[in-house]
Amino acid sequence: MRRININSKYIRIAGIVAALVIVIVLIGGYIAYSKREVLLQKAIYKAKTKAKRDYNLDVKIGSAHFTGISTVAFSDISIIPYQRDSLMFVKNFTVSVKLLPLIFGNIKLADVTLQNGHLSLTSIKGVKNFDFLFKKKKDSTATKNKVDLSVLSNNLINEVLYKIPDNLSLKNFMISFRDDSTKLKLLAQTAIINDGQLTSTINVDNGAAIWHFAGLMHPSDKDIDVKLFADGKKVELPIIEKKFRLKLNFDTLTTRLTKVSNGGGETKIYSYFAVRNLLINHPALSVSNIVIPNGSIDANIFVGENYLSLDSSSVVHLKKITANPYIKYTLNPVKIYELKINTGWQNAQDLFDSFPDGMFESLDGMKVAGKLNYNLNLFLNSAHVDDVVFDSRLEKQNFKILKYGKTDLNKLNSSFVYVPYEKGKAMSPHIIGPSNPEFTPLQNIAPDLRNAVMTAEDPSFYSNHGFVEESIRKSIATDFKDKKFKRGGSTISMQLVKNAFLSRNKTLSRKIEEILIVWLIENNQIMSKNRMLEVYFNIIEWGRNIYGISEASHYYFGKAPSQLTLGESIYLASIVPNPKAGLYAFQPDGTLRQGLHGYFNLIGRLMASKGLTQRDSNAYGFYNVRLREALRREAPADTTLADSLMMQLNDDGQLPAFDEAKRPSFFQRLLGKKDTSAAAKAEAKIKETDEMIKNRLKQEIEQLKNDYDYKIDHIDTAGKTKKEIRQEKRRLKKEEKDKENTLKDRMP
Repeated sequence: MRRININSKYIRIAGIVAALVIVIVLIGGYIAYSKREVLLQKAIYKAKTKAKRDYNLDVKIGSAHFTGISTVAFSDISIIPYQRDSLMFVKNFTVSVKLLPLIFGNIKLADVTLQNGHLSLTSIKGVKNFDFLFKKKKDSTATKNKVDLSVLSNNLINEVLYKIPDNLSLKNFMISFRDDSTKLKLLAQTAIINDGQLTSTINVDNGAAIWHFAGLMHPSDKDIDVKLFADGKKVELPIIEKKFRLKLNFDTLTTRLTKVSNGGGETKIYSYFAVRNLLINHPALSVSNIVIPNGSIDANIFVGENYLSLDSSSVVHLKKITANPYIKYTLNPVKIYELKINTGWQNAQDLFDSFPDGMFESLDGMKVAGKLNYNLNLFLNSAHVDDVVFDSRLEKQNFKILKYGKTDLNKLNSSFVYVPYEKGKAMSPHIIGPSNPEFTPLQNIAPDLRNAVMTAEDPSFYSNHGFVEESIRKSIATDFKDKKFKRGGSTISMQLVKNAFLSRNKTLSRKIEEILIVWLIENNQIMSKNRMLEVYFNIIEWGRNIYGISEASHYYFGKAPSQLTLGESIYLASIVPNPKAGLYAFQPDGTLRQGLHGYFNLIGRLMASKGLTQRDSNAYGFYNVRLREALRREAPADTTLADSLMMQLNDDGQLPAFDEAKRPSFFQRLLGKKDTSAAAKAEAKIKETDEMIKNRLKQEIEQLKNDYDYKIDHIDTAGKTKKEIRQEKRRLKKEEKDKENTLKDRMP
């Protein structure tokens, strides 16, 4: 090996340079150390000025000084927003930073001590003392540079993790919130991080509960594993239920961060969340408590330059089943929404056993065999909403039902008792079967009516399996564009299940339960299509307290269902989505309002195109429809109200229903916002009109009583025995009672 000789001259030069660097560093360090108090005060002054200028915050610090090379002690810190309640006060705060990261420009907290502090958040009469957090900074540049979300997220994570100290000693720090109606206090009596071990004791609302955060905290290694639980009870916040009508509690919540990496234009965050005995109750979700005994997700969150995603490698665990979700939200150049779910083939019984408790009451206790596989694919480009992709399918393999649950899905194949509900109140029961004289077999229902209703509600009824993906796809596009739940995709099968098996409560769990029952009935041939249609016509509502086609045809037209004309059939089809508005389609003389003319032409042409009726240039019987004479005086004279109910038809020729049209958004319902939509206003107007009708009928009943009191008191007794007089009085009283009951039956 050749020996390399280094000139001693260069060695001396290198030594001198190193010595000079050391001397310079020592001199600089000495100067910085001797001037550190001045530098600290300048930094504090700069921070106060920035807080005042940018956020209108008055920041005061009683004292601030170094207690070590990298340790600063503060006392009597206060932050008060301009003309707002005091935001924060801290009595003693000591912080030290690591020197090595500081050399490279990174502030990494080493030790933090905080004693006796209070963060007070208030929102009184709309005035918040923390609204500065939402203040937008003015853009001083002419053009905005695009933000790389992967870089932003990586920097943000590092900033947050670096601000978690290696060692923490916190005592008596309170966080409180107060608005016009609610209060909340969280007092951290102690919170300690010691060599990565986190322990804490949090007093909630003056002893109402004691919470604990406990676990491992190694922020430098991006390794965090923390649990939240309470002493002897569930973790819950009554303030959430009071403000948002959301009841939420659980035994233990676990959060875990295992890895963060950045490269290839992506920031990848590997995390884990788990909950035990989670209880949720909200009017928009379910009428009863939903309980998840154990659920978790391995959430692998990928952030790219212009998107956020939950990667398909993520796994959801719910009791006995697992699923792989994929969610991606692309922000620019256009917003794109993607959702995929894949469960893979799983034991069918495991799936049914894994339904959250209290969510699908009618399926409780169901026993099944075989395997099931669910796949969902949704893709929506906001620039091409009408091209939305929607594919949802539940596949079966040797699947069969061994035992029905709480509800016998086979009951519709024979006579059964149907109890309709109105606003949660049970109405008169109806026997759906031959023993009920009002029951109408399918063959006794006019073909025009069957065809009109199917044309309007479910044109592919006999060929679909309970769902029409194209209709659902169009509903998604329409609802997205209108930013509200405006259009539904319900088939006749879904409407039948909703009426026969489920409550009228409009909740998310009920809708999912409806879909599951329809799938079970349609894909396991529990009922024939003819029987489904027969039951459907005999149980659905056709007006206020009018159930079944026999009652409807006699009520509106005084005839049997087999005698209905084409025009009468199209009219009855028009009120299926909104039966309570039935009478509002008529004018006081019994003719139809002009608002339905277009609907008749549309449904008629659709029927004619399929050979279900003859083509007609006279609006397919519109001008021949006449309301039963006895009802004509109940047809509202308020033209504005009636016309508001005859709203524009949707793409399928259906009149929007109050229940579906222009409903508030999910978040409005979740947050308890009032529905100020046109449909709600129309409903309010209907109630107002109903009240007027009630008052008028009450006056008629009162007048009726006075008339019959006079008749009874002035009976012609000439030539009559006492017995005949008593019989005449009883006859008049019975006649009065019958007429009174007739008037009461007309009460809205």
